[in-house]
Amino acid sequence: MNTVKQSHSSPTDQLDDSQKPHAPKSTSAWTWLNFLGDVSKSEVDVLLLSMAFKFLLFPAYRSTDFEVHRNWLAITHSLPISQWYYDTTSEWTLDYPPFFAYFESLMSIPASFIDPKIVDLQNLQYDAWTVIAYQRLTVIISELVLGAALLRFIRVSVDPSRQRILSASLFLHPGFLMIDHIHFQYNGFMFGILLWSILMACEGRKLASGILFAVLLNFKHIYMYLAPAYFIYLLRSYCMSPAGAIIPTRFISLANSVLLVFLASLGPFVLMGQLPQLLSRLFPFTRGLNHAYWAPNAWALVTAADRVLLQLVKHLGVELVVNESGIASTSRGLVGDTVFAVIPNIKPIHTFIVTIIFQMVYLIKLWSAPTYKSFVAALTLCGYASYMFGWHVHEKAILLVLVPLTLLASENYAYYKTFVIASVAGIFSLFPLIFTPAETLLKIVYSFIWGGMILYPLHKQLYEFPSSLPWVLLESFENAYLYGFAFLQAFVTLFPLMTGGNPDTEFLPLMATSVYCAVGLIWSFIRLSTLYIIQQY
Repeated sequence: MNTVKQSHSSPTDQLDDSQKPHAPKSTSAWTWLNFLGDVSKSEVDVLLLSMAFKFLLFPAYRSTDFEVHRNWLAITHSLPISQWYYDTTSEWTLDYPPFFAYFESLMSIPASFIDPKIVDLQNLQYDAWTVIAYQRLTVIISELVLGAALLRFIRVSVDPSRQRILSASLFLHPGFLMIDHIHFQYNGFMFGILLWSILMACEGRKLASGILFAVLLNFKHIYMYLAPAYFIYLLRSYCMSPAGAIIPTRFISLANSVLLVFLASLGPFVLMGQLPQLLSRLFPFTRGLNHAYWAPNAWALVTAADRVLLQLVKHLGVELVVNESGIASTSRGLVGDTVFAVIPNIKPIHTFIVTIIFQMVYLIKLWSAPTYKSFVAALTLCGYASYMFGWHVHEKAILLVLVPLTLLASENYAYYKTFVIASVAGIFSLFPLIFTPAETLLKIVYSFIWGGMILYPLHKQLYEFPSSLPWVLLESFENAYLYGFAFLQAFVTLFPLMTGGNPDTEFLPLMATSVYCAVGLIWSFIRLSTLYIIQQY
């Protein structure tokens, strides 16, 4: 894993005024999109083609998350704010922070004019074409926040042509297509806020970066996984002098700004005495170690190992102590407590300690080198450690890794290879979310085309031949692993047909997917951790 010494400055700091990128002069054909400076025709083409394709997905498969968000439209439109976090009319209760509830309330206003039944609290499981088209459209429109941030990254980049590939990779990412535009969520919108926050850090506007991240936390609390990196970076690079002394004015400015954001979000509920109820919705601790489909992390491998050990006990007579309550616990991937049959059980405190230990390693490095590039790497690794070792991690959380990791992909070939392994494994790990026949071919073909459009051009620009035989062998093993996904897809497709849907083996394709993807994601995690620790910033 070769490394290159990085500059302490942000990308635009490395250029003099004559070299800094400027947007092309305005042309009347595109003035309607000139909110970020002029937008090129090719960028508009990508936007329009992407939107047209997503319009075609309106009739596609929808998960229960679609009804979840329709119900939240109804809750925030039909009920006073004092009842938002108490309503149980539907099983899909409101469990996102207040800013997202306000966002739903805002979207409910046009929905009530388009079709009043959309915001009828008693109209459960409503699936008329009006609600389908409206909710799908809100995802596409809100995702423009992501698109705007990615355009801005191109404008400030020292290598706009390479950054254009990275920006396109995120805007067209298969993860966003599967999770937002088929399965149904608003990740593009919220990751757009995250990227705007990172962009502010890149441009040296660190107060704005902190404020935007505070806003994001109040949209979805899963981004708390990234908070330690933000805290150390802003404290060390914004609130402290190079000599290590606190700058009071900056510290107070940042603290007050963040406090005001949280007051705007939580203030009404604090005044109503509802903060405990709100927190109980945001942090339900009654779930097990694994999600229904094991997210491909360290605990997926531990769970799989427990299943293997159990089979050794059953069929080979290996003498091991077996917990009877664990025999069926993880064999079907059901939500609830995960009880191991052979391996000692994992508790929430264990996952918390392991996650914190790993994050501390990156935070110490960030403290000593509080540069922009160091911040992005530490941010990615904080999210990665939480994904690897967190409690009840959902497979969709892999976007917390893949999105910021993309910003590092063009640093050098070592980062690129880490990005490729994580991206292929991470995207494939999302395939079980879309299990309907009509969309199965779509997700495979789209992901393959995305890889060809993004990974191949970057490979041509960044490839470095391994410097020694061990590195040649390592590269060969990594490539063999990537090619193995073709065989995994064949197994996942053919195995149910060969077994006739046998209930005793129906979970095997999911387990195989989880375990195989976990191997790649763990190896990518090791690669990225090593690169960050040995890198000089």
